[in-house]
Amino acid sequence: MHDHAPTPGIRSASNRRLLTISLSLTATVMVVQIVGALWSGSLALLADAAHMFADSSALVVALVASIIAARPANDRNTYGYQRAEVFGALINGVILILLCAWIVVEAIQRLIDPSAVEVAGGVMLIVAAAGLVANAISMWLLSAAQRTSLNVRGAYLEVMGDLIGSVVVILAAGVIWLTGWMPADALASLTIAVMIVPRAVTLLREVFAVLGESSPRGTDVAEIREHLLSKPGVTAVHDVHVWQLTRGAPVFTAHVVVAAEVLSEGRTTQLLAELQTCLAEHFDVEHSTFQFETVGHVEHDAH
Repeated sequence: MHDHAPTPGIRSASNRRLLTISLSLTATVMVVQIVGALWSGSLALLADAAHMFADSSALVVALVASIIAARPANDRNTYGYQRAEVFGALINGVILILLCAWIVVEAIQRLIDPSAVEVAGGVMLIVAAAGLVANAISMWLLSAAQRTSLNVRGAYLEVMGDLIGSVVVILAAGVIWLTGWMPADALASLTIAVMIVPRAVTLLREVFAVLGESSPRGTDVAEIREHLLSKPGVTAVHDVHVWQLTRGAPVFTAHVVVAAEVLSEGRTTQLLAELQTCLAEHFDVEHSTFQFETVGHVEHDAH
Protein backbone atom coordinates (compact mmCIF):
# COMPACT_ATOMS: atom_id res chain seq x y z
CA MET A 1 0.00 0.00 0.00
CA HIS A 2 1.80 3.08 -1.10
CA ASP A 3 1.65 6.41 -2.80
CA HIS A 4 3.96 7.23 -5.70
CA ALA A 5 3.25 10.93 -5.94
CA PRO A 6 6.21 12.74 -7.49
CA THR A 7 8.30 14.99 -5.30
CA PRO A 8 8.32 18.63 -6.48
CA GLY A 9 11.63 20.17 -7.40
CA ILE A 10 13.58 16.93 -7.92
CA ARG A 11 13.10 16.56 -11.66
CA SER A 12 12.53 20.22 -12.43
CA ALA A 13 13.52 21.43 -15.89
CA SER A 14 13.78 24.95 -14.43
CA ASN A 15 16.58 23.75 -12.12
CA ARG A 16 18.54 22.50 -15.12
CA ARG A 17 18.01 25.81 -16.89
CA LEU A 18 19.27 27.74 -13.86
CA LEU A 19 22.32 25.51 -13.59
CA THR A 20 23.07 26.08 -17.28
CA ILE A 21 22.88 29.87 -16.93
CA SER A 22 25.02 29.80 -13.78
CA LEU A 23 27.55 27.57 -15.54
CA SER A 24 27.83 30.02 -18.43
CA LEU A 25 28.41 32.95 -16.07
CA THR A 26 30.93 31.03 -13.97
CA ALA A 27 32.91 29.79 -16.98
CA THR A 28 33.07 33.28 -18.47
CA VAL A 29 34.32 34.86 -15.24
CA MET A 30 36.81 32.01 -14.81
CA VAL A 31 38.47 32.83 -18.13
CA VAL A 32 38.58 36.53 -17.26
CA GLN A 33 40.13 35.78 -13.86
CA ILE A 34 42.76 33.46 -15.31
CA VAL A 35 43.82 36.16 -17.76
CA GLY A 36 43.73 38.76 -14.99
CA ALA A 37 45.76 36.55 -12.63
CA LEU A 38 48.46 35.96 -15.24
CA TRP A 39 48.52 39.67 -16.06
CA SER A 40 48.60 40.93 -12.47
CA GLY A 41 50.58 38.10 -10.86
CA SER A 42 47.94 37.72 -8.12
CA LEU A 43 47.75 34.36 -6.33
CA ALA A 44 44.43 35.33 -4.74
CA LEU A 45 42.97 36.05 -8.16
CA LEU A 46 44.39 32.79 -9.51
CA ALA A 47 42.97 30.92 -6.50
CA ASP A 48 39.59 32.50 -7.15
CA ALA A 49 39.92 31.49 -10.81
CA ALA A 50 40.77 27.94 -9.73
CA HIS A 51 37.68 27.98 -7.55
CA MET A 52 35.72 29.13 -10.56
CA PHE A 53 37.18 26.22 -12.53
CA ALA A 54 36.13 23.81 -9.78
CA ASP A 55 32.68 25.38 -9.76
CA SER A 56 32.40 25.06 -13.54
CA SER A 57 33.31 21.38 -13.30
CA ALA A 58 30.91 20.93 -10.37
CA LEU A 59 28.11 22.67 -12.24
CA VAL A 60 28.66 20.37 -15.21
CA VAL A 61 28.39 17.41 -12.83
CA ALA A 62 25.30 18.97 -11.25
CA LEU A 63 23.70 19.58 -14.63
CA VAL A 64 24.39 16.03 -15.83
CA ALA A 65 23.12 14.61 -12.52
CA SER A 66 19.96 16.70 -12.81
CA ILE A 67 19.34 15.36 -16.32
CA ILE A 68 19.93 11.78 -15.12
CA ALA A 69 17.61 12.32 -12.15
CA ALA A 70 14.81 13.27 -14.54
CA ARG A 71 14.81 9.79 -16.08
CA PRO A 72 11.71 7.77 -15.15
CA ALA A 73 11.77 4.82 -12.77
CA ASN A 74 11.92 1.29 -14.17
CA ASP A 75 11.84 -2.29 -12.91
CA ARG A 76 15.56 -2.22 -12.06
CA ASN A 77 15.69 1.29 -10.59
CA THR A 78 12.32 1.42 -8.90
CA TYR A 79 12.94 4.80 -7.24
CA GLY A 80 14.23 6.31 -10.47
CA TYR A 81 17.56 8.12 -10.63
CA GLN A 82 17.00 10.86 -8.06
CA ARG A 83 20.03 9.80 -6.01
CA ALA A 84 22.27 10.85 -8.92
CA GLU A 85 21.93 14.33 -7.43
CA VAL A 86 23.51 13.11 -4.21
CA PHE A 87 26.53 11.69 -6.01
CA GLY A 88 26.87 14.98 -7.89
CA ALA A 89 26.91 16.86 -4.59
CA LEU A 90 29.52 14.41 -3.24
CA ILE A 91 31.83 15.19 -6.16
CA ASN A 92 31.30 18.91 -5.55
CA GLY A 93 32.32 18.58 -1.91
CA VAL A 94 35.47 16.60 -2.72
CA ILE A 95 36.50 19.17 -5.34
CA LEU A 96 36.20 21.94 -2.73
CA ILE A 97 38.41 20.08 -0.24
CA LEU A 98 41.13 19.43 -2.82
CA LEU A 99 40.98 23.05 -3.92
CA CYS A 100 41.55 24.25 -0.37
CA ALA A 101 44.68 22.14 -0.03
CA TRP A 102 46.13 23.63 -3.22
CA ILE A 103 45.38 27.21 -2.17
CA VAL A 104 47.03 26.74 1.25
CA VAL A 105 50.26 25.31 -0.21
CA GLU A 106 50.60 28.11 -2.76
CA ALA A 107 49.79 30.84 -0.23
CA ILE A 108 52.38 29.59 2.26
CA GLN A 109 55.03 29.64 -0.45
CA ARG A 110 54.15 33.26 -1.23
CA LEU A 111 54.34 34.21 2.47
CA ILE A 112 57.76 32.59 2.79
CA ASP A 113 59.05 34.64 -0.13
CA PRO A 114 56.76 37.71 -0.54
CA SER A 115 59.12 39.41 -2.97
CA ALA A 116 59.02 36.54 -5.46
CA VAL A 117 56.09 38.08 -7.38
CA GLU A 118 55.01 41.67 -7.91
CA VAL A 119 51.23 41.99 -7.97
CA ALA A 120 49.44 44.64 -10.04
CA GLY A 121 46.79 45.83 -7.61
CA GLY A 122 44.78 47.86 -10.14
CA VAL A 123 44.26 44.98 -12.56
CA MET A 124 43.52 42.66 -9.67
CA LEU A 125 40.84 45.05 -8.38
CA ILE A 126 39.04 45.41 -11.72
CA VAL A 127 38.92 41.67 -12.41
CA ALA A 128 37.76 40.84 -8.87
CA ALA A 129 34.96 43.41 -9.15
CA ALA A 130 33.75 41.78 -12.37
CA GLY A 131 33.73 38.41 -10.59
CA LEU A 132 31.72 39.85 -7.73
CA VAL A 133 28.95 41.03 -10.06
CA ALA A 134 28.77 37.69 -11.90
CA ASN A 135 28.67 35.68 -8.67
CA ALA A 136 25.91 37.86 -7.27
CA ILE A 137 23.81 37.19 -10.36
CA SER A 138 24.41 33.43 -10.14
CA MET A 139 23.46 33.33 -6.45
CA TRP A 140 20.25 35.19 -7.15
CA LEU A 141 19.36 32.73 -9.91
CA LEU A 142 19.96 29.66 -7.72
CA SER A 143 18.62 30.98 -4.41
CA ALA A 144 15.11 29.54 -4.67
CA ALA A 145 15.94 26.17 -6.26
CA GLN A 146 18.65 25.32 -3.72
CA ARG A 147 16.03 24.96 -0.97
CA THR A 148 14.55 21.84 -2.60
CA SER A 149 17.49 20.24 -4.43
CA LEU A 150 20.66 18.98 -2.76
CA ASN A 151 22.35 19.11 -6.13
CA VAL A 152 21.51 22.77 -6.77
CA ARG A 153 22.42 23.54 -3.15
CA GLY A 154 25.94 22.27 -3.81
CA ALA A 155 26.26 24.65 -6.76
CA TYR A 156 24.73 27.48 -4.72
CA LEU A 157 27.23 27.04 -1.88
CA GLU A 158 30.14 27.12 -4.28
CA VAL A 159 28.89 30.28 -5.96
CA MET A 160 28.45 31.82 -2.49
CA GLY A 161 32.08 30.98 -1.76
CA ASP A 162 33.08 32.64 -5.01
CA LEU A 163 31.19 35.80 -4.12
CA ILE A 164 32.80 36.05 -0.68
CA GLY A 165 36.15 35.24 -2.28
CA SER A 166 35.69 38.09 -4.72
CA VAL A 167 35.10 40.48 -1.82
CA VAL A 168 38.28 39.27 -0.12
CA VAL A 169 40.27 39.67 -3.33
CA ILE A 170 38.91 43.19 -3.79
CA LEU A 171 40.06 44.13 -0.28
CA ALA A 172 43.51 42.64 -0.87
CA ALA A 173 43.77 44.40 -4.22
CA GLY A 174 42.93 47.70 -2.55
CA VAL A 175 45.68 47.19 0.04
CA ILE A 176 48.26 46.35 -2.62
CA TRP A 177 47.17 49.20 -4.85
CA LEU A 178 47.33 51.78 -2.05
CA THR A 179 50.29 50.52 0.02
CA GLY A 180 52.20 48.05 -2.13
CA TRP A 181 52.11 45.40 0.66
CA MET A 182 52.34 42.14 -1.34
CA PRO A 183 51.60 39.62 1.48
CA ALA A 184 47.98 40.82 1.34
CA ASP A 185 47.59 38.67 -1.77
CA ALA A 186 48.72 35.46 -0.02
CA LEU A 187 46.66 36.25 3.08
CA ALA A 188 43.59 36.73 0.90
CA SER A 189 44.23 33.29 -0.62
CA LEU A 190 44.40 31.69 2.83
CA THR A 191 41.19 33.47 3.83
CA ILE A 192 39.41 32.03 0.79
CA ALA A 193 40.60 28.54 1.78
CA VAL A 194 39.38 28.98 5.36
CA MET A 195 35.94 30.03 4.13
CA ILE A 196 35.63 27.10 1.75
CA VAL A 197 36.35 24.28 4.24
CA PRO A 198 33.26 24.65 6.53
CA ARG A 199 30.92 24.81 3.54
CA ALA A 200 32.51 21.75 1.98
CA VAL A 201 32.29 19.81 5.25
CA THR A 202 28.64 20.79 5.71
CA LEU A 203 27.79 19.64 2.21
CA LEU A 204 29.61 16.33 2.66
CA ARG A 205 27.89 15.70 6.01
CA GLU A 206 24.51 16.18 4.35
CA VAL A 207 25.50 13.83 1.52
CA PHE A 208 26.63 11.14 3.98
CA ALA A 209 23.40 11.57 5.95
CA VAL A 210 21.40 10.82 2.79
CA LEU A 211 23.61 7.88 1.74
CA GLY A 212 23.50 6.55 5.32
CA GLU A 213 19.68 6.73 5.16
CA SER A 214 19.43 8.87 8.29
CA SER A 215 16.15 10.59 9.05
CA PRO A 216 15.87 13.96 7.28
CA ARG A 217 16.90 16.92 9.41
CA GLY A 218 13.94 18.23 11.40
CA THR A 219 12.02 14.96 11.19
CA ASP A 220 10.61 13.81 14.54
CA VAL A 221 9.77 10.11 14.24
CA ALA A 222 8.01 10.09 17.63
CA GLU A 223 5.75 12.93 16.52
CA ILE A 224 4.91 11.11 13.28
CA ARG A 225 4.03 7.98 15.26
CA GLU A 226 1.72 10.02 17.54
CA HIS A 227 -0.07 11.50 14.54
CA LEU A 228 -0.67 8.05 13.07
CA LEU A 229 -1.87 6.65 16.39
CA SER A 230 -4.43 9.45 16.65
CA LYS A 231 -6.32 8.09 13.64
CA PRO A 232 -9.43 6.04 14.55
CA GLY A 233 -8.82 2.35 14.00
CA VAL A 234 -5.03 2.48 14.53
CA THR A 235 -3.96 0.62 17.68
CA ALA A 236 -0.18 0.46 17.23
CA VAL A 237 2.62 1.60 14.93
CA HIS A 238 6.01 -0.12 14.72
CA ASP A 239 8.96 -0.73 12.38
CA VAL A 240 8.95 2.95 11.41
CA HIS A 241 11.63 3.98 8.89
CA VAL A 242 12.22 7.46 7.45
CA TRP A 243 14.96 8.34 5.00
CA GLN A 244 15.40 10.43 1.86
CA LEU A 245 16.41 9.67 -1.70
CA THR A 246 17.86 13.16 -1.97
CA ARG A 247 17.09 16.59 -0.51
CA GLY A 248 13.34 17.15 -0.60
CA ALA A 249 12.46 13.50 -1.32
CA PRO A 250 11.64 11.82 2.03
CA VAL A 251 10.41 8.22 2.11
CA PHE A 252 8.38 6.69 4.94
CA THR A 253 7.47 3.08 5.77
CA ALA A 254 5.69 1.61 8.81
CA HIS A 255 3.75 -1.38 10.06
CA VAL A 256 0.33 -0.30 11.34
CA VAL A 257 -1.76 -2.51 13.61
CA VAL A 258 -5.45 -1.84 12.95
CA ALA A 259 -8.58 -2.78 14.88
CA ALA A 260 -10.50 -5.82 13.66
CA GLU A 261 -13.55 -3.73 12.75
CA VAL A 262 -11.51 -1.74 10.22
CA LEU A 263 -10.99 -4.93 8.23
CA SER A 264 -14.46 -6.34 8.76
CA GLU A 265 -16.12 -3.08 7.71
CA GLY A 266 -13.83 -2.66 4.66
CA ARG A 267 -12.39 0.66 5.81
CA THR A 268 -8.75 -0.09 5.00
CA THR A 269 -8.74 2.03 1.84
CA GLN A 270 -10.18 5.01 3.73
CA LEU A 271 -7.66 4.59 6.56
CA LEU A 272 -4.77 4.35 4.13
CA ALA A 273 -5.81 7.60 2.48
CA GLU A 274 -6.05 9.30 5.89
CA LEU A 275 -2.58 8.15 6.92
CA GLN A 276 -0.98 9.23 3.64
CA THR A 277 -2.73 12.59 3.77
CA CYS A 278 -1.52 13.07 7.34
CA LEU A 279 2.11 12.51 6.32
CA ALA A 280 1.84 14.67 3.22
CA GLU A 281 0.18 17.63 4.93
CA HIS A 282 1.95 17.65 8.29
CA PHE A 283 5.41 16.29 7.44
CA ASP A 284 5.83 16.89 3.67
CA VAL A 285 6.25 13.16 3.02
CA GLU A 286 4.85 12.41 -0.42
CA HIS A 287 6.01 8.78 -0.69
CA SER A 288 4.69 6.57 2.11
CA THR A 289 4.21 2.82 2.44
CA PHE A 290 2.09 1.13 5.12
CA GLN A 291 1.73 -2.53 6.01
CA PHE A 292 -1.55 -3.14 7.80
CA GLU A 293 -1.61 -5.86 10.46
CA THR A 294 -4.28 -7.23 12.78
CA VAL A 295 -3.96 -7.40 16.55
CA GLY A 296 -1.98 -10.51 17.47
CA HIS A 297 -0.23 -10.71 14.10
CA VAL A 298 3.08 -12.59 14.33
CA GLU A 299 5.89 -10.87 12.43
CA HIS A 300 7.79 -13.37 10.27
CA ASP A 301 10.40 -10.97 8.89
CA ALA A 302 13.97 -11.37 10.15
CA HIS A 303 15.09 -8.41 12.29
